[in-house]
Amino acid sequence: MTLQKKISNLSFLGFILIFFACSNDKSDDIYAEARVDCVDRINEFRATEDLPPLKRWSDKESCADGEAKSDSISGIAHGAFGTCDEYAQNECPGWGSVDDIISGCIQMMWDEGPGEPYSEHGHYINMSSTSYTKVACGFYDTGSEVWSVMNFR
Repeated sequence: MTLQKKISNLSFLGFILIFFACSNDKSDDIYAEARVDCVDRINEFRATEDLPPLKRWSDKESCADGEAKSDSISGIAHGAFGTCDEYAQNECPGWGSVDDIISGCIQMMWDEGPGEPYSEHGHYINMSSTSYTKVACGFYDTGSEVWSVMNFR
């Protein structure tokens, strides 16, 4: 085999390895079901006000996971806000389980309801805004608690 053929074969092999390493295959995503449930839950609330559903922003879910992890380590909710190119964020810090977040935290944020001042209704405003068209739900389990972010864009 010539040197040129060996280089060509190695280049092809390198391409294949990089392609598979960088693929967006989420078949091993332990939060796949939770992400669907999160988006569905938000859209259930939006439907009560005849608002269009948000699309699942799957391209940024792993980034949202990273924000949840970062915030869990720092102990500061919204500490990593903006690193995933989101325009708004809701966060559920330190909950008991993913199910608790879907059924409890998201409900609590929606229950803030409309009104002023923004600081008392911001989560609801993010969830009900027509300025956003998609949401990425991220999760991180510390082993003793679960952190979640919902990034809106």
